[in-house]
Formats: sequence, structure tokens, C-alpha cells
Amino acid sequence: MKKPIRPPMLALLVSSLLAAPSTFSGEPAMKIRLTVGSQSATATLYDNATARDFASLLPLSLTMEDYATIERVAALPRKLSTQGAPQGMAPAAGELSHYAPWGNLAIFVQGRPYSRALLPLGKVNQGLPLLAQPGPYQVRIDRMEE
Repeated sequence: MKKPIRPPMLALLVSSLLAAPSTFSGEPAMKIRLTVGSQSATATLYDNATARDFASLLPLSLTMEDYATIERVAALPRKLSTQGAPQGMAPAAGELSHYAPWGNLAIFVQGRPYSRALLPLGKVNQGLPLLAQPGPYQVRIDRMEE
């Protein structure tokens, strides 16, 4: 007979699962590079239908513009899938998201309260100050080869 998982062990198991990188169809989490001029930032896309649809558009060249001083936004070539997406999110600084009604990409340079129809795409790992610069500026977004 198996021993039941004790609460401390359960907490450790849950925290290790939450800390594990998300995957796309069993593959390692997708890393992307965001290049501005000769400098670049990196980000990891989340494992959800909206982020996978965004990845299908790569590579992309976009013009990022300031929006409400806390985010940089750009129009995407088309709206992304919202299948299984949450109704909204409260983004933290460094989060990439898709605002479904407008069909745009948003990179948050500061956190903000919950916003309806804002869908999570990923998180900047390194280089947020580069992406936080005042717009407009050109960014090229590519998949990173592992």
C-alpha cells in the first residue's frame, strides 16, 4: 500500500510543478528574441493557444508605440486565437499580452490592475529596459534556436 503524500511533500510537489517551464506539445518552452537596433531582449512564451498562435506569426517586424505610459503596443497582422483563454489578466512588468478587441501585442513596462480581454502571451526574461524605451521604435521578434 502506498503512503499518502503528506502536506509538506504535496506543497513541494505543487511548487515544483508551478516553477517548471511550460511546454508546447511536450517540447521545451519557446524562447523568443526581441531585437531593437543592435540590442536584444529575450522572453519565454506561455503554453496556451493564444501564445502558440502568436508564435506561428514569427518572425515579425513591428512598430512599438507608447500606450498609457505603462505599456508598449503594436498592431499584429491578425487577431490571435482566444480558445481556452482567460477572460483577462492583471499583468506584471515584463509580461507580453494580446489585447483581443484591438488585436494588438502589448509589452508591459509596469504592472497594472486586471483588464478584461487582455490575454497572456509570455514574460520577458532579460532586457526589459530596452523594450521600455519611449516609442515609436522598430522591434523584430524571432524564435530562438535552442
